[in-house]
Amino acid sequence: MKDLIFFAATLSLLGAAHAADAPSKPIRLILVGDSTLANTSGYGDAFCARVNRANTCLNLAKGGRSSGSFRAEGRWDEVEGLLRGSAAYRATYVLIQFGHNDQPGKPGRSTDLKTEFPANMTRYAKEVKALGGIPVLVTPLTRRTFKDGILENNLAPWADVIRATAAEEHVPLLDLNADSYAAVQAMGQDEADTLAMVPRPADYGAPQPPGKVEVAGAAKSAFDRTHLGARGAAFFSRMVMEELKRAVPELAAQFKPENEQ
Repeated sequence: MKDLIFFAATLSLLGAAHAADAPSKPIRLILVGDSTLANTSGYGDAFCARVNRANTCLNLAKGGRSSGSFRAEGRWDEVEGLLRGSAAYRATYVLIQFGHNDQPGKPGRSTDLKTEFPANMTRYAKEVKALGGIPVLVTPLTRRTFKDGILENNLAPWADVIRATAAEEHVPLLDLNADSYAAVQAMGQDEADTLAMVPRPADYGAPQPPGKVEVAGAAKSAFDRTHLGARGAAFFSRMVMEELKRAVPELAAQFKPENEQ
């Protein structure tokens, strides 16, 4: 009898040791949104580079997409497919940021602020939850155009919708619009312009001399105050990382120490 008890205890200890040695399932992060999050023009890739296991962070954002066109093009189908194949992960968080291309004047992309946009954001959140994922709604990154020393924020109504949707759906919210607006306002126009994809041309925004005619085919500058270069991507990816740590404390350990980023 004593031998049986000893054998059972030994098996129990071995089982516990094996469980402790087995690596825990990783957390996965999926990024969904527009060009301010997409690779080459946004902060998404820089954000994924901050994750301990970069291969568990997938940037599926695409330039020019809105909350409507992202789904209409079938891109959301890929997200749902990934969520259905989540067995290898402890949890999958889907960060969703739209707003820029939902604004009026963009054929095939813009959505109605009072009807379509809130319905789209709510549907994304519900579908992620239905497939076992955790939606994280993100208000849109601010644009960086000042007028008389004050930063414009024409994305505020879209940010308000996302805040309300997150509250209604009881899901985490990253208020990137508020935080990025405050940070850029504090910088001022000149410093904010260093976050762009290319340096600001010397005559950018200057009034044109009377009678000047644009030359057909002349090269246009790639400079704008919406998209991000390396400096802007680093700055805002850190902001989103810190917001996520606050909103979802259990994710704090998923990121590299500051001196390794």
